[in-house]
Amino acid sequence: MDPLESVRAARDAQNQAEAMMAAAVQQARESGRTWQEIGAAAGVPQQAVFQRYGNPTPLPEAADLARTVIGDLVHARWADVSARFDATMREGLTEDELAGAWAQILDAAGAYQSHGDTAAVRTGDFTTTNTPLSFEAGGFVARITFWDDHTIAGLYILNPDVAARTESR
Repeated sequence: MDPLESVRAARDAQNQAEAMMAAAVQQARESGRTWQEIGAAAGVPQQAVFQRYGNPTPLPEAADLARTVIGDLVHARWADVSARFDATMREGLTEDELAGAWAQILDAAGAYQSHGDTAAVRTGDFTTTNTPLSFEAGGFVARITFWDDHTIAGLYILNPDVAARTESR
């Protein structure tokens, strides 16, 4: 097997394991188990398991929202992306800055080619999506955080290594 295929397979297995863990925690909670019991079974403190899975149900439409935002980025529809920003994002990132940031990514990685499957997790009041992006010279991860009203609270295009390190926080 090609070593890169092994990496992709490991990443897919990790994403599937995370989805299985989230579902198992939700099922345990629905059956009346405490956060302490779940933490013990997972081998982590109850606070850690609660922080990660305390409200485990992501927005049902999160993957579709992420794909729409990615499509808008790819097609240079900066106004459409920024129209989805919450007030803080709108104040912190102009359409011109968004366009400039995307141009830097294209300069570094070449033309956009495709995106992979979107994973979504719920953390507190947010749903965060991670979508692998493929470019001519490499890959990135689009991490988009949505409020329940579907506005964007965070938008990052990350190196896959950085995304993997920060995903578990």
